[in-house]
Amino acid sequence: MKGITIEFPGVKALDNVDLSLYPGEVHALMGENGAGKSTMIKALTGVYKINGGSITVEGKPQLFKGTLDAQNAGIATVYQEVNLCANLSIGENVMLGHEVRDKVGMINWKKTHAKAAGYLAEMGLGHLDTHSPLSSLSIAMQQLVAIARSMVIDAKVLILDEPTSSLDANEVQDLFAIIRKVRDSGVAILFVSHFLDQVYEISDKMTVLRNGQFIKEVITKDTPRDELIGMMIGKSAEELSQIGTKKTRRQPVANEQPIVSVRDYGKKGSVHPVDMDIFKGQIVGFAGLLGSGRTELARLLFGADKADSGEFKLNGQKLTVSDPATALRNKTPTPLRTVVMRASSAI
Repeated sequence: MKGITIEFPGVKALDNVDLSLYPGEVHALMGENGAGKSTMIKALTGVYKINGGSITVEGKPQLFKGTLDAQNAGIATVYQEVNLCANLSIGENVMLGHEVRDKVGMINWKKTHAKAAGYLAEMGLGHLDTHSPLSSLSIAMQQLVAIARSMVIDAKVLILDEPTSSLDANEVQDLFAIIRKVRDSGVAILFVSHFLDQVYEISDKMTVLRNGQFIKEVITKDTPRDELIGMMIGKSAEELSQIGTKKTRRQPVANEQPIVSVRDYGKKGSVHPVDMDIFKGQIVGFAGLLGSGRTELARLLFGADKADSGEFKLNGQKLTVSDPATALRNKTPTPLRTVVMRASSAI
């Protein structure tokens, strides 16, 4: 991708950006939110038409008019949200659109499943029963099935857009083992993640974008983290070292009463009972993987969902937050001090 430029009314989303992907390499695309990473991916997958620049695949110029053109050129993508059909079998998902057909055009399901099993076996997933429903697999395994599906089109480039955002540590390692296997088969992999530890573990090179512009291509192992972050946000290592030096943190004093206090507060099937205090002048944040219960807990505290267990106190007085109107009327604060969630429980 050379000199890629994409313009929308009133804004230039990408301005003369370069990106080179090589066979057998994992290349990370880095940048803050709004840096242009998603726009770059959409240009490479045919979602957006480019206003300037050029794209070549294996030396052949390409003009993608849509996603099918990109797929036909060997560009495959696995997104953060698995875009497969949970109501179909594993084998049907792997071979969707590429089923084996007989002379009259009817699908030969036996051969289709056999072919799907072959692709899965190549990735070390031969233990999966292609006839089992996709919905029976964890999100992590569904990600691997999506990668196997990309191999069906003989992918030359595999784009992984935030593939680890909802995985635990063990699942990430399973995914990385598959990524390395695909990489070693000669596929060029474009990896997008906001987890720096994972980027440094899996990538060979990094391209840094900032405000829609190309900043630099670097070798991962030769690039210190503070240098990478500096390129991403446009600050030097010295400036970065000063961040936080003037920050003051509000700690509650002895016997201080919290503004909001919840005990055993939860909702069956949504959030396990949680204990939490929020004090005046604090910023409270919810942290956890996708599906850990962060959003669900926030909805309970604000009354968008109704808790079925526990106690809610506002300034020491019991309060039933049955709906958002009640929360607004009582000026219930939005909780922002760090609460780490795992599997819908506060840790």
